[in-house]
Amino acid sequence: MIPQARLGSAFRNFSCSAVFHKHVSHIGGKPIMLPPNVSFSPSTTALTVNGPLGTTSVPLHPFVRIKFTENDMMEVSVEDAEIKVQRQMWGTTRTHIYNAIIGMTEGFKVPLYLVGVGYRTQLEDDPRGTMDGGNGKRLSMKLGYSHTVYVPVPPHITCEVPTPTKIVVSCTDKHLLGLFAAKVRSYRKPEPYKGKGIFVGDEKIRIKSVKKK
Repeated sequence: MIPQARLGSAFRNFSCSAVFHKHVSHIGGKPIMLPPNVSFSPSTTALTVNGPLGTTSVPLHPFVRIKFTENDMMEVSVEDAEIKVQRQMWGTTRTHIYNAIIGMTEGFKVPLYLVGVGYRTQLEDDPRGTMDGGNGKRLSMKLGYSHTVYVPVPPHITCEVPTPTKIVVSCTDKHLLGLFAAKVRSYRKPEPYKGKGIFVGDEKIRIKSVKKK
């Protein structure tokens, strides 16, 4: 039998204890560089961002703290990072603020590609004007159906059609841009057998082989 002294010594030499690490958000902890042409108006419930392309507001939770440093940086923090909800919203709020700054200074842009025989599109005037909440323009798309697909362009979206098979969508709000791109894509989602459909950005799909009997 192993003596108790040697047993305890072995445990002391080879035991490992958990090291306590304070919860820190990898995204929320990164400071945000502030462009010189952007101004901010913080309040208890929201942060207003003013830039060359317009004004937007980012809602803030009561536990979120915004700090402006002397070297044109912004730091986002929360009251207690040990609370799960605060830890989750820490990085999310930092991302929303960063996207708002990019949207008000540069804007967001994404291309959509129409892949398929006979697939084409054009930007034309909407005969209904702004009745449906659009900006007076619509996309007229031939997608292999027996009818033409018409998609009104919202007022916050700018569309360009440089070629009959490419649509360039731009907006100052990344979320609204993604929603409109997803709406256009939904009219002909990419299919995995012939690789046809509407592709967003650098989207790729894996082609499947047809099962032969």
